[in-house]
Amino acid sequence: MALSNPIRIDDGIYASAKAAAPAMDRSAAQQVSHWARIGREMERSRDIPHREIAAVLNGEAHFDDLDDPRAQAIVRASWAEQMKQWREALDLEAEFIAKGLPYAELNESGEVVVHEPAGPTSASRR
Repeated sequence: MALSNPIRIDDGIYASAKAAAPAMDRSAAQQVSHWARIGREMERSRDIPHREIAAVLNGEAHFDDLDDPRAQAIVRASWAEQMKQWREALDLEAEFIAKGLPYAELNESGEVVVHEPAGPTSASRR
């Protein structure tokens, strides 16, 4: 039986693991372990330029400087995951309401609905 040790991980990584785990029939912890093993093997690989990938992901190098298409694919996949996490964390409605700003959205019929800030004389209108 494998021993486990508690570790702290970034909330975004945990959320991603929790979302990805069911598709692979894993727990969130098993998903994180799986990704850690993949990362370990990638770093051990002589065929994948992991230092160059890390430099791009850390903002220390430019994507266009990556010559290896596999490295570019890894960076794009990482960026796609980050953007997905950022989009899922957005709650613009709450931000607009908290700041007292109006906002607009489409209803199910495709009509624009403008929401005015809450106040004694404001109301939603079409």
